[in-house]
Amino acid sequence: MTRTPADEQELPGLAGVDLGELGPTGRPLRTFAEPPALSAHGPARVIALCNQKGGVGKTTSSINLGAALAEYGRRVLAIDFDPQGALSAGLGVPTHEAITIYDLLLSTAHDPSEAIQKTATPGLDVIPANIDLSAAEVHLVNEVAREQALARVLRKVSADYDVILIDCQPSLGILTVNALTASHGVLIPLECEYFALRGVALLIETIDKVRERLNPALELDGILATMYDARTLHSREVLERVVDAFGDKVLETVITRTVKFPDATVAATPITQFAPDHQAADSYRQLARELVFRGAVA
Repeated sequence: MTRTPADEQELPGLAGVDLGELGPTGRPLRTFAEPPALSAHGPARVIALCNQKGGVGKTTSSINLGAALAEYGRRVLAIDFDPQGALSAGLGVPTHEAITIYDLLLSTAHDPSEAIQKTATPGLDVIPANIDLSAAEVHLVNEVAREQALARVLRKVSADYDVILIDCQPSLGILTVNALTASHGVLIPLECEYFALRGVALLIETIDKVRERLNPALELDGILATMYDARTLHSREVLERVVDAFGDKVLETVITRTVKFPDATVAATPITQFAPDHQAADSYRQLARELVFRGAVA
């Protein structure tokens, strides 16, 4: 699909952009430049990957965005904030008999640095989680400033990283509120499917409430379309509706559906290492570059 010169009148903000082939979001395809190397590291900008619907690509995006940012010289800490521990498993780090985020939330006996584990990807570290985290909501109910528990933990390690990614559980409970309270920005992975679209308004409402009551600095960094299949009319229509509703908040990068993602998960390796030349790996590198371009990441 191409644009004619007359169409440029209908695309505000695109002056000087080569109007060639359009991407899935209906905007001209753009390649973001590789970010420059950093001369110093920290303090980290904290980004929560959040969606109350499960299976939309939060963990996959946390792992692969973290790995892509690490490729560009950023120091990344991934926080597994889901009792299922999928991020920990996807990065191949042990969770049993290890200090986890649960221990850090409910006790000051451990320093957060004790829980940090290196991954096979240089520059990408992780604080793991396991099923114990499911009990955290019960224990936090009676805690003073319970919404600030994660922020307290992250303040102690923020100076050592450029970005901290929080992989949230599929819920809008106290753990997700903790993640939003501790974050500077929110990235919403959104499966290109109707039921995933329905829940976005509720999530945006929750983000607004956290901003008003707990974290005035919280920003929506973007909505990331995932599991996109250009061959289906349904995927194209859902993405079109999201762009109509949220405009520029929808990232230009779109993650397409591919069997390489589950294959990489089984191998406990980010897609950027499992299949470095695959289009899926390039998509997450493009996402990393776009977030740097938008100022969401240093």
